[in-house]
Amino acid sequence: MSLTRSRFRDLVGLAEPAVAARAVTVEAHPDYIIEHLTLELDGVLVRGILTRPVETGKARPAILYGHSHGGRYDIGAEELLVGREYLVDPLGPVFARAGYVTLAIDMPVFGKRANVSESFAAKALLWQGKSLFGQMVSDHSAALTYLASRPDVDANRIGAFGISMGCMLSYWLAALDERIAAVTHLCCFADFRTMIELGAHDGHGIYLTVPGLLAETDAGAIAGLIAPRPQLVCIGEADKLTPSLSVERAWRELQPHYAAVPDRLQLVSEPGIGHAETPRMRAAALAFFAEYLGA
Repeated sequence: MSLTRSRFRDLVGLAEPAVAARAVTVEAHPDYIIEHLTLELDGVLVRGILTRPVETGKARPAILYGHSHGGRYDIGAEELLVGREYLVDPLGPVFARAGYVTLAIDMPVFGKRANVSESFAAKALLWQGKSLFGQMVSDHSAALTYLASRPDVDANRIGAFGISMGCMLSYWLAALDERIAAVTHLCCFADFRTMIELGAHDGHGIYLTVPGLLAETDAGAIAGLIAPRPQLVCIGEADKLTPSLSVERAWRELQPHYAAVPDRLQLVSEPGIGHAETPRMRAAALAFFAEYLGA
């Protein structure tokens, strides 16, 4: 039986918190604006960082940005402004200059929410048959609800972007939520069963452990739920976290879902590149969003 969106929601434990904006501080730059937000998710105050164009007066396309892991629990949503060593440069200003409103929030145990360890949080949830990643995706969904509610955002033109853990957040949420109109994800698309077979799974954090997932599905089928919406997959062929065989198997499982619209599924595969964005990936992502979201 093929994976359904409803069943995938059950496996992940998607439970979107109620979201409300509690505070906004605006920081103006010559060619973009930063908003420092405090969002309330079911009573929990969560930091959000939003970048947007200087010009106002019309609803713009938007991008929900999933921040990465990389062992830096102190960064979180601030990645949008400060970047990471595996990004070409920070994407918040880049997307704003290109005409997008872009939002990132701190995931649980990251940024301003780094009050307990990943292990502490994940183990407590696993004992309950839940997962830390399920909580992350649920919070990411609430951030999407906030982003779509803004008067300066065209709710029909919201994309998702992320690298590494942000890759997982982006394509899993796009699979779960059809409000994501197009998704670009970098450096974490791979068949989980193959990663276990090769021993590569142990390079990933415990946050990603979702009880019972592999009894029913894997990465290719999950990404297949995004079809026919546009999807750009970027990988480095020398990335030890996603060995080539695991990427190949996931891609083979994904491709048939786009048989009717093959042009909407794109791949950038970089020989000799590890766990990192490249200028080619960056250019492809900007072109992809310009084609499918406009600006």
